[in-house]
Amino acid sequence: MIKKIIIHIIKKKNPNFSLDPTVSSLMILALAWQKLIQKARTWKLIFLGRWIPTLFLGSGIQFFNLSNIRFGKWVQLEDQVQVSALSRQPVVFGNNVKIGAFSRIIAATSFNQIGEFIRIGNNVGIGEFSYLGGGGGLKIGDDCIIGQYFSCHPENHNFGKINQLIRLQGVSRKGIQIGKNCWIGAKVTILDGVKIGENSVIAAGAVVNKNMPANSVIGGVPARIIKKIVDPEFSRSTLHSYLKRDCSVKVC
Repeated sequence: MIKKIIIHIIKKKNPNFSLDPTVSSLMILALAWQKLIQKARTWKLIFLGRWIPTLFLGSGIQFFNLSNIRFGKWVQLEDQVQVSALSRQPVVFGNNVKIGAFSRIIAATSFNQIGEFIRIGNNVGIGEFSYLGGGGGLKIGDDCIIGQYFSCHPENHNFGKINQLIRLQGVSRKGIQIGKNCWIGAKVTILDGVKIGENSVIAAGAVVNKNMPANSVIGGVPARIIKKIVDPEFSRSTLHSYLKRDCSVKVC
């Protein structure tokens, strides 16, 4: 019975979900107990005037400026996640978002120049030990899957004055945008001013310092386009139409 209930709940978020046949009832009970504990940890939000029925919190969660944080449905923050919403616009978690343990979502670290925003779309999963900055604004599109140790830095230190300490020269901010349906590997770093097109894949360890178009496989330091992602059905039909036009190829 418990197994059926768990499957029903998961299928609401992921209709294509199917339970591995080797998963035992004991494993399901352990998962249910873990989620009950995570749900119980949200009691403290009641005293702050916030109650989100489908929010699940790991141990050691820390919030700063909670009133500037927006939660969608079925948001999971694993152990020791910190969220600081020192920003002009809210830090937003879409529906069905999961943030891995020991991650940091930090809109800004200074009251001298607070951040712009952080917006995480629906159905986004981010691995452990990730760092998301919001200085110049960070937007992550829907349905992105992101590995561990991911870092986004929408801010750069100015350093052009030789006779002045770099830490006193201020910063520049352009923001970072990541399109929908991207797969980003572990230990990827994305720098300020970068826009990643939708349906792209970024290889583990890449450092992305310039804009990348949609439907790209990206990798390297600094990152470059390795190849384009093309729908096989589209490419075959397109090739056939070109061959028909070329009478030197015997398909005319």
